[in-house]
Amino acid sequence: MATAIKICGISSPDALDAAIAARADFAGFVFFPPSPRHIDARAAAALAGRAGAAIGRVGLFVDADDGTIAEAVRAGRLDAVQLHGNETPQRVAQVKERFRLPVWKALPVANAEDVASADRYREIADLILFDAKTPKDAALPGGMGLRFDWSLVAPYRGEIGWGLAGGLSPANVAEAISRTGAPLVDTSSGVESAAGVKDAGKISAFCKAVRAA
Repeated sequence: MATAIKICGISSPDALDAAIAARADFAGFVFFPPSPRHIDARAAAALAGRAGAAIGRVGLFVDADDGTIAEAVRAGRLDAVQLHGNETPQRVAQVKERFRLPVWKALPVANAEDVASADRYREIADLILFDAKTPKDAALPGGMGLRFDWSLVAPYRGEIGWGLAGGLSPANVAEAISRTGAPLVDTSSGVESAAGVKDAGKISAFCKAVRAA
């Protein structure tokens, strides 16, 4: 089965067009103001209108309230909600019940216990996204180009879908897939020329590397 591709942090028409042209499966819209990739509802609506049915849209939220999520779901016509904060299984269940959309739960990984914590969400989340754990004083929960030891997730055999994030780039994504068997890969800073600025050439190279893996 082909590995699915998500290009996260899409914030401009050019970046969206590049992701679509490279045949990525999902575009990630970040609704978290501290991030350099943050977009507001107006920008999300414009991007959603431009995308049409050409690419799936996943909204990324960090410990957001229902009002914030609701506005983004409407504006971005989201296909899935990605929770990237400290959301508990109970909160994930609430979001899924309220919005009736697939919910992806990102989990920061630094050791085997972090991977095992995915079991807490196995009957609730629709996908687990394993990402690199950021430093405790970091302003962002992801998108910093950090990676973790891929051998930690290689044995993972969860009951729901999962994906790999954290420091993935055109140069290493094929190796990451080979070593982990990840059914989905997610990149953000790995396809940028500067923080929050997507590079069309890197997006294309990333998607080609995934399909060649």
